[in-house]
Amino acid sequence: MPVFAIAQLDFGYPWWLSYGHLPLVLGAAALLLAGYRRKWSKWPMLALGVLALWSSAALLVTRFVLDINGRPSLPTQSFLRSGAGRVLDMGAGTGRSSIMVLDSRPQATLVALDLFAHSFEQHFGRSESPQQRLLANLKAAGVDRRATIETGDMRKLPFESGAFDAIVSAYAIDHLNRQGIDQSLAEAARVVKPGGDFLLMLIAKEPWAQFAFGPLLMHGGPRGPAWWTARLQAAGFQVLEEGTHPLTLYLLGRRL
Repeated sequence: MPVFAIAQLDFGYPWWLSYGHLPLVLGAAALLLAGYRRKWSKWPMLALGVLALWSSAALLVTRFVLDINGRPSLPTQSFLRSGAGRVLDMGAGTGRSSIMVLDSRPQATLVALDLFAHSFEQHFGRSESPQQRLLANLKAAGVDRRATIETGDMRKLPFESGAFDAIVSAYAIDHLNRQGIDQSLAEAARVVKPGGDFLLMLIAKEPWAQFAFGPLLMHGGPRGPAWWTARLQAAGFQVLEEGTHPLTLYLLGRRL
């Protein structure tokens, strides 16, 4: 993969997800140095030392373990094991999950769908049009010839029944309320072929994320694997696999 292509990828996540701990590191280090020179008592120095150690470790975790702005890999190789077919990315955002699928399945094609509405701007900010930002990332990754972009609501998909061999949805459905979740999963079951895969990726309450961010990324609320499994089954999917990936809870379903 050319180095220049990787450098052009811009998923638009806020700076604090990758570098938010850096001001804490620098601030704690500066105060420790000042305290050492002025001979502060041990308790303030101990507190500053703990802050410096935690923020330094959290910075390394966010950059090299979670790597939210990095190029992702599939959490399971069981998804679309044939390697070919037409895939729908529900809630594609700026293309991170679309690139993940197209990188891992070079014989597949993909439709990247998003509503590109106010919630998109909330997560990724404003610059060029959302579709242009998504297209720019697909081009930078070298996968744009196998992808098309559609504007639509995942709660009412603009596709015929059985139009896709597989579906992926990453960090999108868990933003919805209960009714929206059920509607989206029912739509996924409608537009995927019988026997087709559905890879659902959600923000995980796993140790790396909790260590670095605490509750800040827990937009999925208290819902755990059992809750999501029940919702997938109610929509018509058999859950074949579940697991965790850095920052991610994933469930792999198959349409009955």
